[in-house]
Amino acid sequence: MKLEEAILRFGREKRNGPASRARRRVVFTNGCFDLLHPGHVRGLEQARQMGDVLLVGLNSDASVRQLKGPTRPVIPEAERAEILSALESVDAVVIFDDRTPREMITGLLPDVLVKGGDWPGDQIVGREEVEAAGGRVVSVPVVPGYSTSAILERIREGARASRAES
Repeated sequence: MKLEEAILRFGREKRNGPASRARRRVVFTNGCFDLLHPGHVRGLEQARQMGDVLLVGLNSDASVRQLKGPTRPVIPEAERAEILSALESVDAVVIFDDRTPREMITGLLPDVLVKGGDWPGDQIVGREEVEAAGGRVVSVPVVPGYSTSAILERIREGARASRAES
């Protein structure tokens, strides 16, 4: 789904306008979601419980490279989007190219903006816009023991050990 389609489909005016019969609480979260792991799944499930619709902003491949370096992402954006879309908790996935989802958040103005607890509250992109529009910002706890970077490091260690044994 493109950004414009997501905003048209889930935009605050449309979901809360006079034509809407039932108010739909839209929750938004975002991330790279490279090497999806149980920490991601649990966080998305928690986010979905906060509303009626969960929209996930997914960093594009170019955006991930800007944030994580030239060896990332491991999984291409179309595949990451397909995997996320298959999760029961996720209603829609929108890929964005910027370093942050500020433009998407500003256009959508979700009722709830969710980020992992590893982000300090004052650094959550879109916080000001969402709160100014009457929405709320929620930090969900990070699930201990799960991290894409840690998974990649274990893979590298295994490869180094395998080479050393040869």
